Amino acid sequence: MAAIPEETLRTWEARGVSRRDFLTFCSTMAATLALPVTFMPRIAAALEQDDTRPPVIWLEFQSCSGDSEAFLRSSAPTAVQIILDTISLEYAEIVMAAAGHQAEEARHQAMEKYKGRYIAIVEGSIPTGKSGAYCTVAGQSAEEITRKVCGNALATIAVGTCATFGGLPAAAPNPTEARSVKEVVPNATVLNLPGCPVNAANLSAALVHFLTFGRLPAADRFGRPRFAYGKRIHDNCERRGHFDAGQYAETFGDYGHRQGWCLYKLGCKGPETWHNCPTVRYNDGLSWPVMAGHGCIGCSEPGFWDSMTPFYRRLPNVPGFGIEATADKIGLGLAAATALAFGAHGVVSAFRKTDQHEAEKIIKED
Repeated sequence: MAAIPEETLRTWEARGVSRRDFLTFCSTMAATLALPVTFMPRIAAALEQDDTRPPVIWLEFQSCSGDSEAFLRSSAPTAVQIILDTISLEYAEIVMAAAGHQAEEARHQAMEKYKGRYIAIVEGSIPTGKSGAYCTVAGQSAEEITRKVCGNALATIAVGTCATFGGLPAAAPNPTEARSVKEVVPNATVLNLPGCPVNAANLSAALVHFLTFGRLPAADRFGRPRFAYGKRIHDNCERRGHFDAGQYAETFGDYGHRQGWCLYKLGCKGPETWHNCPTVRYNDGLSWPVMAGHGCIGCSEPGFWDSMTPFYRRLPNVPGFGIEATADKIGLGLAAATALAFGAHGVVSAFRKTDQHEAEKIIKED
């Protein structure tokens, strides 16, 4: 394995990042991007190039600021220390010192100076109802700002489910007519990083990929990078062994739930949700909902929230064994189209546990 040059490690130490943290960051980024560890020196070199720092404009609209919070609070990897030293953050309402007219002037200058060369990051959905009156900044609607900023950007990264698919603001009856970034600017190059909130490691990895290779990572039909959304949560879930053994938690707090058994019967949406939550996790890799005892609610899928509610009703039809499919092939409405194998497994498992009533229930739903 090629080593990272000693001079590079000393440079980051001088910036306040220990060599241990920097090595951890580079190895985590390589792992998240599904690259071999031999790419660590190349990632380190890309992070060190001062003359290639990409200008970034971070916009926020219909959002709870959870994506900004998730990114700024991450410390392992030390995203703030490393990424914010590596990019040139020209505009971000949450962290910039300027306010009011000064802030808006900074955005306009950045758009003009770096036209066609900056990266736009958008957090939150864009309300389009009432001619944009539901969300305005400096007299401009969110829709107008999105079209101008993203339309003149080299690329746009939509962070969080609200920006990528509309999210909670777009749930029925969608009173503000909330739209995703791609719906508002269909001709723009948009990378979607859904999740509620966005996983900071995936955002860091997307930026590192751009710095290392000069382009955004490969994406599926929904614009999600394959490195982060190429596998179902069910495929890598730490409770998968219990699913295969027919061991399910029947109610929250029962013996199976306390023993860490599968949460499928409690409504877990992991079998139809594409995300790397089980491997990357949240809170600096400490945990994630299923690990903490709550089923996946499918927040990274198109149509969330409407398509995933009620959260605690067991999936009647989901893709599974014997049906190898990708997110590109499945898409919306997958539950109705890819039912048989998983349903059959559910019946076998139920009989394995002599749960005749549950088996009959599954058959009826299928």
